[in-house]
Amino acid sequence: MSSMPGNAGTEQTTTVIIGTGLSGLAVATELCRRGVDSIVVDGLDILGAAQPANTASLQRCDAADPVTLRERNEILRHLRNYAASHHVDVRNTTRAVQLTMVKDTAAGSVAPHWEVHTPTGILVADHIVLTRCAHSQLRRMINDFGIAVGRNLVAAMRAIGIYLVGVGELITPSPKEVLRQAKTVGHAISSKVNPPGGATPLTGSLAILSW
Repeated sequence: MSSMPGNAGTEQTTTVIIGTGLSGLAVATELCRRGVDSIVVDGLDILGAAQPANTASLQRCDAADPVTLRERNEILRHLRNYAASHHVDVRNTTRAVQLTMVKDTAAGSVAPHWEVHTPTGILVADHIVLTRCAHSQLRRMINDFGIAVGRNLVAAMRAIGIYLVGVGELITPSPKEVLRQAKTVGHAISSKVNPPGGATPLTGSLAILSW
């Protein structure tokens, strides 16, 4: 991760993870094990003002599940310890307030880049991981970007570099399901960052992610 020259307050990373809870920490941990850098920030606020065509805002959708609260807290404790010991860049006090799609046509790239605006600057990334919001909100966001969704929302989002972890259409996924999703997304992003043949081997260990 490095600051971009000539643009104060802008940082570049491979992945920005929006959400500092269980889902965000799980995917950040998985990316760290795969040698992929990321920055974790808190969830997007509701923006009342109308946004340009390439910008969207997401509402926060916190869904507490008291039945699995104890299990979630135990997993969170392990993930936080791992993040601290491996210097994962988790910014609990930094909130994402806007997500902007930047099409890099000059470089001949098909996939867009993303700008995550925060009160302290802009984070530029190739991949975005969202850990909150209902599918209906995600569909509106994709439509705001001028992209046809079709029936497969997840596939449409992945095609432009947006991944979902812990986002359920009707119910909040269980902690074990969140960990499974984090492993899947971590593998998908790692495969793009380190194509087959030059993949970075897994480093470190976190038994809780072996579920």
